[in-house]
Amino acid sequence: MARGLSIAEAHRTGISTLKVGYNSVFGFYIEITHQHRDKIPPEYVRKQTVRNAERYITDELKRHEEEVLGAADRAKQLEFDLFDQIRARAAQSLAPLQGMADALASLDVLTALAELARTRGYCRPDLMAAGSRGESTDSRRETRYALLHIEDGRHPVLDQTQRDRFVPNDCDLAPDGHQFLMITGPNMAGKSTYIRQVALLTLLAQTGSYVPAKSMRWSPVDRIFARVGASDELARGLSTFMVEMVETTRILHNATPRSLVILDEIGRGTSTYDGLSLAWAITEHIADRVGCRTLLRRIITN
Repeated sequence: MARGLSIAEAHRTGISTLKVGYNSVFGFYIEITHQHRDKIPPEYVRKQTVRNAERYITDELKRHEEEVLGAADRAKQLEFDLFDQIRARAAQSLAPLQGMADALASLDVLTALAELARTRGYCRPDLMAAGSRGESTDSRRETRYALLHIEDGRHPVLDQTQRDRFVPNDCDLAPDGHQFLMITGPNMAGKSTYIRQVALLTLLAQTGSYVPAKSMRWSPVDRIFARVGASDELARGLSTFMVEMVETTRILHNATPRSLVILDEIGRGTSTYDGLSLAWAITEHIADRVGCRTLLRRIITN
């Protein structure tokens, strides 16, 4: 639009270098170089002097500016009015729209899980319900159904990123066998990957998804507790060791016989012997008092 005005005014005045511009301070203006100063029409009102040029305004240009800015304001108001109308109509059908959104969200999740299971060869886990035979659900009887058996389990992510290098693993946690497993081995052997893999497969199974394994049998868990990684929280004034102890304490106070706990190198934030003593005591408490399915990663030192 400014280009059209520039051409029209240049043709009318005979000033070839005339151009129309705009800034937020003066609005629209006409800029003419000093060499054409003698051709400036009398209706031009000088507004500003810049290097090698003068800037002018006219009554017609100001009217044009008001029309342009007014049109922009009217467009914004029209857009807001249309939005307000759509919002009001949506509010009248809020319940059906929310129901449709929930249905589409559920369908999206289910189809995504189905496509994942089909393309990656996942298996359907077999559920063993706790207390399904009508017995009492006290702590002793609950542990009778605390089962987790995985054959050729694979990490959902590493199975894709390291297809040729990843080795499937088994896991067998049962009341009549082992409820607490200590995972040891050299560095880079996959200890942390293994315990995280077991937790991830349990989580997938509990959400109703197929799992990356040859077969899986499990009973539901009430919670999955994870004490993994080492980091401080300086904003809260907590050292790495303190963060580790706070998280471990939360596990010890809240875990039940139906829980799944994974612990990664408990006691690493302090000295070797203190850390080993802590790991030993925590292990005994979980095994003897809590009795839940637990995987502990620990590097054995002499």
